[in-house]
Amino acid sequence: MPMLENPIADCVRDIKTSIAFLTRLPIARDAAATGDELAQASWAFPIAGLVVGLIGALTYTLAYKFGLRPWPSAVLSLVATLVVTGCLHEDGLADTADGFGGGATRERKLEIMRDSRIGTYGVCALTLSMLLRAGALASLADPRIVVFALIAAHGAARATLPFLIALAPPARSDGLSHAAGKPAQDRLLIAGALAVVILGLFLGPLPGLVALILLAAAVGLMVWLCSAQIGGQTGDVFGALEQVGEIVILLVALR
Repeated sequence: MPMLENPIADCVRDIKTSIAFLTRLPIARDAAATGDELAQASWAFPIAGLVVGLIGALTYTLAYKFGLRPWPSAVLSLVATLVVTGCLHEDGLADTADGFGGGATRERKLEIMRDSRIGTYGVCALTLSMLLRAGALASLADPRIVVFALIAAHGAARATLPFLIALAPPARSDGLSHAAGKPAQDRLLIAGALAVVILGLFLGPLPGLVALILLAAAVGLMVWLCSAQIGGQTGDVFGALEQVGEIVILLVALR
């Protein structure tokens, strides 16, 4: 007799897969996720983002409670999220900036993006990303608003990643992004719905709508840019899109 599917078990498995892939948190898995498993779990990327955002929010709250001013509290919050994710998305942003900015041909751009060394474009992109995020959090000042903004930024920014997988072909014929394939339509719908709920709850209806529109524009722009530059997406491009998404949401929170 065939085994009946267990929706709850599948949901828990997908959440564990997304957290294990997008963070350094010790989530037990029998083996590393395959491309198919990541495509299946892509709807849960926003949930992994919520976990990261909550850790950043807790760090900011504790720093503020112990009397630190908004700027050092914001920087410590940023440090906490970097530790939790292992700088996964920041590494992608730097590699994408170096490849797109420093390569003259598609092949050279992809070669640069695989190089573990960081170049001038990557340094500038990372510096701007960290300054914008820390500056936005410090400017918010009110700890309650900072907490909401962090959760919204990390959760909704990661909801963009399944859409990039679906809309842009893989730029390489090997690697995890090629093996993953396109997420099923129901996975995209769930990820999009989670983004709407997260932004509406933590930013409010109108700012949430503005952020959602800007995130959609960021996805469209990244699909066009990576297709024009390297013929499609890579894991590094996902990291760059996530960073853009975080920045967009935090800037909207400054309304």
